[in-house]
Amino acid sequence: MLDKSPRSAAVNVPNDLAAHWMPFTANRAFKKAPRLLAGAKDMHYITVDGRKIIDAASGMWCTNAGHGRTQISSAIAKQAEALDYAPPFQFGIPQAFELASRIADLAPDGLDHVFFCNSGSEAADTALKIALAYHQINSQGSRTRLIGRVRGYHGVGFGGTSVGGIVNNRKLFGTLLAGVDHLPATYDREKQAFTKGEPEYGAHFADELENLVNLHGANTIAAVIVEPMAGSTGVLPPPKGYLKRLREITQKHGILLIFDEVITGYGRLGYAFAAERYGVLPDMITFAKGITNGAAPMGGVIVRDTIHDAFMSGPEHMVEFTHGYTYSAHPIACAAGLATLDIYRDEKLFERANKLEPKFADAVMTLKGQPNVVDIRTIGLTAGIDLASRPDAAGKRGYDAMVSAFHDNDLMLRIAGDTLALTPPLIISEEQIGEIVEKVAKVIRAVA
Repeated sequence: MLDKSPRSAAVNVPNDLAAHWMPFTANRAFKKAPRLLAGAKDMHYITVDGRKIIDAASGMWCTNAGHGRTQISSAIAKQAEALDYAPPFQFGIPQAFELASRIADLAPDGLDHVFFCNSGSEAADTALKIALAYHQINSQGSRTRLIGRVRGYHGVGFGGTSVGGIVNNRKLFGTLLAGVDHLPATYDREKQAFTKGEPEYGAHFADELENLVNLHGANTIAAVIVEPMAGSTGVLPPPKGYLKRLREITQKHGILLIFDEVITGYGRLGYAFAAERYGVLPDMITFAKGITNGAAPMGGVIVRDTIHDAFMSGPEHMVEFTHGYTYSAHPIACAAGLATLDIYRDEKLFERANKLEPKFADAVMTLKGQPNVVDIRTIGLTAGIDLASRPDAAGKRGYDAMVSAFHDNDLMLRIAGDTLALTPPLIISEEQIGEIVEKVAKVIRAVA
């Protein structure tokens, strides 16, 4: 039967902003001076009034291959026409198995199994549940404690919020999960300021895990989850040797190590995954964002063979892991993921990011000396620029910088309090790096 329902015209400028309660947004301020987007192509967004805004944030750490990639949109359209939805419980689609195989091929050796979900938040909660269940089936049910890190971000589920360590993300929600502890943050401005790449100082921050083991007992700790680079808190690269030390301690005590690579995965640090950059093999890697270039919601967990195989016991007709989502391995997301991986491979974008890293770092470091700049950190194609907070309004200078960037300088950047985060698509040119840095300098001066 033909669909003869009327087609409404596209609406670029809504006539009422009240109904939409926006996530992680200052809603009242936004609706007084909206930042509305109508299109995007390559390195730019297009506003509803036709301005081109250079994207120094990859949307939200997502569009590593840039915007408007017709290879991805065509794959989505083709898949939607052929198979719009298939139940992921007890049924499967070929694209899900193909995508899982290709992701496993990109991951470090030994991480060979992929469990799909729909976001970084779901990926974090999934990884934590896998860790708890793994210890249960290994007759170590006392291992229920989960350890995150101060200033860590692992999404907004109850598990991810609990192990997360950003105060403002936690304070409205009570006690959250019990049995959670936190490692210290890896940042010490006095000893690490204005560092390109991994700071020399700070590997010892990992040793606090030994103190937590002594406090709680190793037989109570299920997993440690950390971002190799803490992105959402304002770009904190790991100190040299920190991740390897954390791996040594977790292995010593039988604790699983989870790398949250929702931000660092798919080329952000010049490699498919940060685990490869740092030569550390975790037990699980979470991913999202860059897997579909932001074109469709998808996340997942890459799991070591030993963990996956531990679940493959009991009667074959029984479900091995009672977890999943209605939209796990959604056909459209799988199509987007496969097309995105093709672009990364064919255009060698991970290698491109690796080669551009020193030029990007040099350019961003020229902002040292601008008003109120108290630190700059760079790693991969990512930078955090700390501005001095106003004594009477922490975060206001950062917020004003975001607004000024968009409305006055045709620039999109991300903020974390008074930190400006630059995370451009991996297709960025050297000329566009210079353009972004020049615009950021104007923004910094505007909010001085």
